[in-house]
Amino acid sequence: MKAIIMAGGEGSRLRPLTCDRPKPLTPLLDRPVMEHIIKLLKRHEITDIGVTLQYLPEAIQDYFGDGSPWGVNLHYFIEETPLGTAGSVKNAEEFLDETFLVISGDALTDFNLSQAVEYHRKKQAIATLVLTPVENPLEYGVVITDESGAIRQFLEKPSWGEVFSDTVNTGIYVLEPEALRFFEKNRKYDFSQNLFPLLLRGGRPLYGCILKGYWCDIGNLQQYTQAHYDVLSGLVDLEFPGRQIQPGIWAEEGVELHPTARIVGPVFLGANTQVKTDAVVGPFTVLGRNTRIETGASLKRSILWNNVFVGKHSQIRGAVLCNGVQVRANASVFEGAVVGDESIIKDRCLVKPNVKIWPGKHVENGATLRDSLIWGTRSTKTLFGLDGFPGTVNQELTPEFAAKLGAAFGSCLPQGSKITLSTDCWPAAGMLHASICAGLLSSGIEVLDLGTAITPVARYMVGSLQGKGGVHIKRVDVQGEKIRINLFNSQGGNISKGEERKIENLLAREDIRRVEGAKIRQVTSVPRAGEQYLSFLMSQIDGHALRHRRPSLVFAALPPGLSTLAPTMTDKLGCRVTYLNFALEQEANVTQRLAEAVRGSGADLGICLDGSGESLILVDDTGNVINDDTLLALISLVMLRTMPEGKVVVPVTASRAIEELAGRYKAQVVRTKTSLQSLMEYCLQGGLDGDSYGQFLMNFDALFALGKILSYLANEGLRLSEAVAEIPEFYLSKKAVECPWEAKGKVIRRLIEEHKHDQVELLDGIKVFYDEGWTLVLPDSEEPLCRVYGEGYSMEVAEALTDQVVERIAKIVTSV
Repeated sequence: MKAIIMAGGEGSRLRPLTCDRPKPLTPLLDRPVMEHIIKLLKRHEITDIGVTLQYLPEAIQDYFGDGSPWGVNLHYFIEETPLGTAGSVKNAEEFLDETFLVISGDALTDFNLSQAVEYHRKKQAIATLVLTPVENPLEYGVVITDESGAIRQFLEKPSWGEVFSDTVNTGIYVLEPEALRFFEKNRKYDFSQNLFPLLLRGGRPLYGCILKGYWCDIGNLQQYTQAHYDVLSGLVDLEFPGRQIQPGIWAEEGVELHPTARIVGPVFLGANTQVKTDAVVGPFTVLGRNTRIETGASLKRSILWNNVFVGKHSQIRGAVLCNGVQVRANASVFEGAVVGDESIIKDRCLVKPNVKIWPGKHVENGATLRDSLIWGTRSTKTLFGLDGFPGTVNQELTPEFAAKLGAAFGSCLPQGSKITLSTDCWPAAGMLHASICAGLLSSGIEVLDLGTAITPVARYMVGSLQGKGGVHIKRVDVQGEKIRINLFNSQGGNISKGEERKIENLLAREDIRRVEGAKIRQVTSVPRAGEQYLSFLMSQIDGHALRHRRPSLVFAALPPGLSTLAPTMTDKLGCRVTYLNFALEQEANVTQRLAEAVRGSGADLGICLDGSGESLILVDDTGNVINDDTLLALISLVMLRTMPEGKVVVPVTASRAIEELAGRYKAQVVRTKTSLQSLMEYCLQGGLDGDSYGQFLMNFDALFALGKILSYLANEGLRLSEAVAEIPEFYLSKKAVECPWEAKGKVIRRLIEEHKHDQVELLDGIKVFYDEGWTLVLPDSEEPLCRVYGEGYSMEVAEALTDQVVERIAKIVTSV
């Protein structure tokens, strides 16, 4: 049998490890990752191996040659431009004249490949995908199979709301040569995105074989270090170079250990390594060939490549030091730091956690390196949450990081693009405003500075000024510790998940555009942005009936950003307004105070606006507080009655009462995923005019929604309580259950398996329909939680449905 090793990867997320080498040559236990794959194939008697190459192909050819030192025959197939996974294998088609196995040259596994081949032949499949369960499936392709193993569905790199299983595609395939005949040669083509979905649609026998064992896609630095820890822990059936000289201590030939040196396993010591007097090599440490650890030095959980020098009394903690690195006396390198080839950390230097140093750099005596040299770094976790980038001031959101985020956003757009920039009036947001402005400018962006503004003003001005995007910074808690940075597209909606991922990758790779000084653009101040927005707002509201009726309104104290806009709007609409005199952030029972004021004054309604101008709380004329779900239904009613488009857009969590409302007016309900992007993108499909844009504003602009609701009540001659009475009764229950990040995929997979014979919707999470209602489970994108929603014909039923699901999730999480 033949095999193909895909070894064309550049490994950009592993930089600086891969600055001067292709990803398959990245060492693991002092041997390239690809060498371990070749040995695995040989173990399963697969010795005729093709290797697809693209990035630095000569480096791999020079190292492995014809494969004879490993007892295999290697054949190389070089692609001039990236052809994708399937396209690269198609490039070797003349070599593949029988059933063959495809495996990545940059992943670590000990799978029983013979078992996968046997399974493939038994099923008479055209393609068999090797699958395995993982804790966090976000970065992988999720695959769902039926009881026979036949593949039912693919989903590439899902969000938490789309995670239907924790069983993922490992990139290991057993294929028939026939599978390559479905697409043309020299065409960019991918297995998981193109070929396998094509075979699935065509009804070809496509199977998934779930294998037990170890598998790690070494895609980032965290996974790279974890793979070493797993090998040293004995979790991988891997051939260790050298021999075990003491329990948990493996050493190759020529190792010299001073009698006073202390080695605490598990540890791997490469050939000719020297550990001097009183040095300590702690657990989970790998020392490559010809490495020297000087007197009194201390290492823990660190990976050192070949020819590394660690000076006297230096400390290395959880770091990676590449070939030829020198860490001189009394220096310290801390957790997550990576030092590239031939770099020198001089005496008494301190390299802070998570700093990356590119190859060939020198850090001068006594320096403290807090930022990467030359570029900065960020953790590889998902940066963006449900609504933009959330973080704590001067922790996740430092001025330095804000500048990098601005530069990364700017790098996604053409040089010279115009970007609006705004902030609320909180001082911490203003600090980050300056940093983001600098970052945008450094990438060649022209900044249109709106100054302080509420979020709807910031969104509107992007389109009004014909910008390519926008940045808005706002606080999200009373104390001002938590900040959220919104990045907008050219229509003022949040950028897509794909664009967020692109920015995350730019930050992880440090691949940020920096323009020369002559190309730095100017900052242009945009005066009276709020007035321009208010002028637009008034043009969208039918104020004639309102000015005739002159409704009586009670406002909770207005946040600073709305202290001018809201009174000006209500004054122009002829409203009679009373303002309650207390600070919102100091009042625990705002809605209760508001309801009492409405009842006591006989006002038409009460209003509370949040500081960002995005959310709205209403109290009707009887003093009843309109909850969020009822407000969504009310907004839908107003849109159905005033916007003749014939459809209303709501998230999948909304009540079925909205379908009943739409039925009365012969309209369509469009349900979207719960992510803000999904709702925004659908509403903005029609551009910045028309009813679709009106629906966008109704959902994300509190003043616009308020104006539309007031206008509707005036034109129909209704009080708010009467309008709410038109909404069919509904009962929604919402709960949250703790769910570790690593268990979310398993939870959704198990729930899908348990409800395979029920009516299920997988638009976002898993929604199960019953005779008495429905439940929806959504993994939270920002916290280790699952959100559970339920609707029933009574509140008792809705609560019972969600309680059952919460209990089931808790059992799945705790199950082994």
